[in-house]
Amino acid sequence: MDILWYVVNRDGRYPWDPSWNRPVGIDYLRALATTIDARGYSGALFATQPNGGLDPFITAASLAAHTRRMRFLLAVHPSLFTPSQLVKLTTTLDHNIGGRLVLNIVNGHTSLAPAGVHLAHDERYRRCDEFLEVYRRMMSGETVDFDGEFIKVSGAKAEFPSLQKPYPPLWFGGSSDVAIDVAAKHIDKYLTWGEPPAETAAVVKDVRARAARHGRRIGFGIRLNLIVRDTDEEAWDAAQQMLDSATDEAIEKVQQNNRKQDAVGQDRQSAFHGGKRPKHARDLELHPNVWSGFGLLRNGPGIAIVGGPEAVAERLIEYKSIGVESFILSGNPFLEEAHRFADQVMPLLPLDDSWQQPHERAEPYAWPSEAKGIPSDKRKPEAA
Repeated sequence: MDILWYVVNRDGRYPWDPSWNRPVGIDYLRALATTIDARGYSGALFATQPNGGLDPFITAASLAAHTRRMRFLLAVHPSLFTPSQLVKLTTTLDHNIGGRLVLNIVNGHTSLAPAGVHLAHDERYRRCDEFLEVYRRMMSGETVDFDGEFIKVSGAKAEFPSLQKPYPPLWFGGSSDVAIDVAAKHIDKYLTWGEPPAETAAVVKDVRARAARHGRRIGFGIRLNLIVRDTDEEAWDAAQQMLDSATDEAIEKVQQNNRKQDAVGQDRQSAFHGGKRPKHARDLELHPNVWSGFGLLRNGPGIAIVGGPEAVAERLIEYKSIGVESFILSGNPFLEEAHRFADQVMPLLPLDDSWQQPHERAEPYAWPSEAKGIPSDKRKPEAA
């Protein structure tokens, strides 16, 4: 198993409460990235927000120079790119950061509207299917002609090869049937938001079977929140304090936003807590140490693992036993909790360092004029 952390442009003890927020600029992100790099994490997921926030590609390019080993898992909305645009970004950044790039393909929800994307749910995934076919073929060295419902290209090719062959790994999140079908055809690792182990096992079985129908094998990762303290009792006290910190208005605002999202994964998360705050935090304990209360306080993945170091490690190992290999984790505040998890939980986990194996190097690149036998010092400038 390997452990990644999480990076987004907001942080604090209670990030849903503006009074607790801390500034998240490049200096803070550099401190977080160097912590991730030094403390045994294999990398971090850099979130994207279509209508604002930090650009994950530029952020990764800025932080890579301050790190040596961590992978940069960057969230990408295909609806905001053409295949050729993403090919150019991918190949450039993969070379610039030494083959440490991974892409997380996400297809969003109604939040894409401010960015000018007005595709319905299934349309987003049909476009993603076409997008990934063209992107993968281009990254594999093909010259692509494609006339699809959404993507139409003629003579599309990657002029510059990726450092990782044939391209940086593709991860993917999406819970609907149409999303899973796209993942089964194209993706290297399927990411699910946290659910109790039984439900997660069913997802793993389903995705694995669909990938097999395409003659493919697929890996699995999970996104989970954490509340780790020295003992189980202290961790549940912290969960209670977290729940008590939010006003009814703040919780209702989160739930209203969830209901508008047109996202199957979000609906599944909301069903685990029903949108209602209980008096006791442990009333939302779905499985030992698996708590749905986080979903009352934030949009997106709402399951947290709550407990002392031994209990948290035991639960993560349970997820590993059902086929999950990669864990994208976070606790608030990100910086302090990254240290706490590395100190108290990582030593108890069977970590796998195979992700650190050197990447295959690309063949030396030849400019088009050089490929025709014209020495580089004699060639005419290429047209812009």
